Amino acid sequence: MLRRRPRLRHPAQAVVLGFATAIACGTLLLTLPSATSGPGRAGLVESLFTATSAVCLTGLAVADTPTYWSGFGQAVILVLIQLGGLGIMTFASLLVMLVSRRMGLRARITAATETKTLGLGDVRAVVIGVVKASLVLEAVTALALTLRFGFGYDTPWPRAVWLGVFHAVSAFNNAGFALYSDSLMGFATDPWICLPIGFAVIAGGLGFPVLFELRRRWHRPRSWSLHTKIVIWASGVFLVGGSAFVTAVEWSNPDTLGSLDTPGKLLVGWFQGVMPRSAGFNSVDIGAMNPASWLGMDVLMFVGGASAGTAGGIKVTTFAVLFFVLYAEIRGEAAVNIFHRRLPGDVQRQALTVVLLSMAAVVSTTLVMMLSTEHSLDRSLFEITSAFATVGLSTGITADLPAAQQIMLVVLMFIGRIGPITVASALALRSRVRMYDLPEERPVIG
Repeated sequence: MLRRRPRLRHPAQAVVLGFATAIACGTLLLTLPSATSGPGRAGLVESLFTATSAVCLTGLAVADTPTYWSGFGQAVILVLIQLGGLGIMTFASLLVMLVSRRMGLRARITAATETKTLGLGDVRAVVIGVVKASLVLEAVTALALTLRFGFGYDTPWPRAVWLGVFHAVSAFNNAGFALYSDSLMGFATDPWICLPIGFAVIAGGLGFPVLFELRRRWHRPRSWSLHTKIVIWASGVFLVGGSAFVTAVEWSNPDTLGSLDTPGKLLVGWFQGVMPRSAGFNSVDIGAMNPASWLGMDVLMFVGGASAGTAGGIKVTTFAVLFFVLYAEIRGEAAVNIFHRRLPGDVQRQALTVVLLSMAAVVSTTLVMMLSTEHSLDRSLFEITSAFATVGLSTGITADLPAAQQIMLVVLMFIGRIGPITVASALALRSRVRMYDLPEERPVIG
C-alpha cells in the first residue's frame, strides 16, 4: 500500500519549512571545528543564534564575527544571508501573484491593464528577476566598496574583494553583519563606504516589485501602481524624518556626533537614520546614544521597510494603510482613499491584525526580558524590537544575555521574519464571502 506524501496545506508553510531547514543546516555547519578561528568548536547556542540571525537577515550576534568565526565560518554566514534574502524576496513576490488570483476577473484585467505587472502564471520571470536584481545591485555595491578598501586603505586586493562582497551582500539583504568588531565605526565619516552601504540597504528595503516597476517606469510616476506609490512616499518620509531625528537628538552628544564636524554629523546622522529600516550596521556606539534616540529608533525599527523586500518590521505599507484609515476617520469619510484609489475593507483589517499581533509579540517578550534580567525598559525594548524587526542594532547586551534569553531572541527573530508574511498571506488567501449579514449594533467607542 502506497503511503501518501505529506502535503503542505498553505503556501506559507513552505517558507516556514524552508527557513527552518536553512537554519538547521547553517547551525550544523557552524558547529564544525573549521568554522571557528580558535581551538575547539562553537557551542550549539552560538551556532543556532548566528545561523538564525543570518538566515532571518537580522545581524544580532553573540560572538564577534571577524574574530570568532574563521574564513569558512564567515563564508557560511554569507551564504545563509544570501539564501535568506533571495528566499524572502522570491516568496513574497510570488505571494503577491498568488493573492492576486483571488481577485475577480474584472479586477484582475483592470489591475493588469493599469500596472502592466507580470502575468499571474509567470513564476519563472519573478524568480529570475529577483535573482538578477539582487546580484546586479550587490555587484555594483561590492565594486564600489572593493575599490575604496583597496585604494583608500591600502588593503591587499584579495582581502579588499572579500570585504567588498561580504558587506555588499550584507547591506542589500539588510542583514547588518560586518567584518569589523566595531561594525563600521572606523568608517563613520567616510562617504565612500557609508553611502554605498546605505543606498544598498535602501534598495533592498524597497522590495522587488517596486524595484522592477521603477526600472521600467521611473520617469512616469503617475503610472506607478498604488503599492509603489505608497512605498516611495512612506519610505521617503521615514528616511528623511528618521535621519533628521537622530541627527538632532545626537548633535551635541560627545559620545556619538558631538565630536564630529558638521559634514561628519550629517553623514553619521543620515546613516543611523537609514539603518533602523532593518540593517544592523552602526557607525557610532549605539549603547552611548541618548535614550530618546533609542525610543525613536524603536519606532523606525518596528515599522521597517517595504513588503516583498529584505527589510523587516510591520512594513511601511501596513503603517501607511493605518495612517490613511485614521485620516479618513478623522475627516468623517466613509471610504479610505489613497492616491485616488479606494482601499478595500479586508486590507484595512489585515493591516490592523498584523500591527496588533506584532505589538503583542514585542510587549510580551519585553516584559519577559525585564523580569528575567536586570536590564532596564529602554534597553530591553530596543533589543526586543531589533530582534523582532530583524534589524540587528544593539545597545550591547545581546552577547551577555543568559542562554535562555538568547534562545528567546532566536525564536523572536524567526517569528519576526516569518510571522508577518505567514499572517498576511493566511489572511489574504482565506478570505471568503459570507452569504448573509447579521443585525448591526454599535458599541460605545472611546
